Amino acid sequence: MNPIYLDANATTPLLPEVADAMRSAEADGFANTSSQHTAGRRAKRLVEDARERIAEILGAEVASSNADRVLFTSGGTESNNLALRGLTAAHRSSPVATTCRAGPGRIVISAVEHSSIFRVAERMRVSGWHVEQLPVNSDGVVDSGQLTECLSSDSRLVSVMLANHETGVLQPVSELAATSARLGVPLHTDAAQVVGKLPVDFGRLGVSAMTVSAHKFHGPKGIGALVIRHGVPLEPIYLGGHQQGGLRAGTEPVALCVGMRVALEAFSRECDARAARLKALTKRFEQAITCGWPGAVILGASAARVPNVSAIALVGLDRQALIMALDQAGVACATGAACESGSSESSATLAAMACRPEVAASGIRFSISARTTTSEIDDAVRRILRVARKLGRPRNG
Repeated sequence: MNPIYLDANATTPLLPEVADAMRSAEADGFANTSSQHTAGRRAKRLVEDARERIAEILGAEVASSNADRVLFTSGGTESNNLALRGLTAAHRSSPVATTCRAGPGRIVISAVEHSSIFRVAERMRVSGWHVEQLPVNSDGVVDSGQLTECLSSDSRLVSVMLANHETGVLQPVSELAATSARLGVPLHTDAAQVVGKLPVDFGRLGVSAMTVSAHKFHGPKGIGALVIRHGVPLEPIYLGGHQQGGLRAGTEPVALCVGMRVALEAFSRECDARAARLKALTKRFEQAITCGWPGAVILGASAARVPNVSAIALVGLDRQALIMALDQAGVACATGAACESGSSESSATLAAMACRPEVAASGIRFSISARTTTSEIDDAVRRILRVARKLGRPRNG
């Protein structure tokens, strides 16, 4: 039986053209980018060309004296850590503050953030920071009107993801950023689950910083970026060399940077067609599943979502048992974020959405990639329903 991969939110397969570009970059740009000789300058040029092109595709300002910055990182987790720790360390006051506050202050995050935000926030709480969570509605959408109430004179940062990793639900980040900017508080967004699936314009979002991860859009693992608006101060969390303006020390991985660029360019060439195709496949999948399993619940169904994610509760089944049975049937899917795989804890996202216990207990995530085919979707539906019927019977969701 051919395996069917429906866990693209965890990672995506490398595009052949990306692999080819990385091999070429490794051969041509093997030198250390900080070296001053010809080979080092050649490697540096590959990295800087990749940085500029990535910034351009993501809608960052590149052509003026007010250029935004793209810092290469090891991936989404590091970018999120750098955003929370680096932006709060640098942000000492705001227009709503009466005095300059150097010590711990307040940060605001949504109740459905990825663990790489939640856990950093919790560690900051232990260090004396006040962490406030923006609640979400039953579809998992943040109420943008509540942000003003959460901000105060000691607020240093707001961090709200652009789309949720479990449900694919999009958040009103532009509205939140506008509110935050009026009060002089920077806003960071984790866009790892959106870039490569929908067009993202950093400039129009109005955020201060944005996280991107290459392996979510058919690029290589081990490379991501934090895009930072011009003039927004940032303190490094890694100390060492002078690389990337001293904001992220460490030798830049030339081949990974090139791979990220090529993967993003592949999306940019076909962004509208890719988004439409993903949306059509997801709709086909959800209709077939809900038809074959009466009472199935599409989580976040009434909200705007990225086009590749279906979070579905097959009410009446245990999600862990279903995941394992589907793996035996050749269908790869997930109960939530890959970073939380193996955890016995319930989903923080579904808890924040106030899902009924029987819905939360049976919710699983299917996520498709640019390489998923219609025949794979149809075959996956048959396997999923066959496995589900062996495990139990449908119940009213």
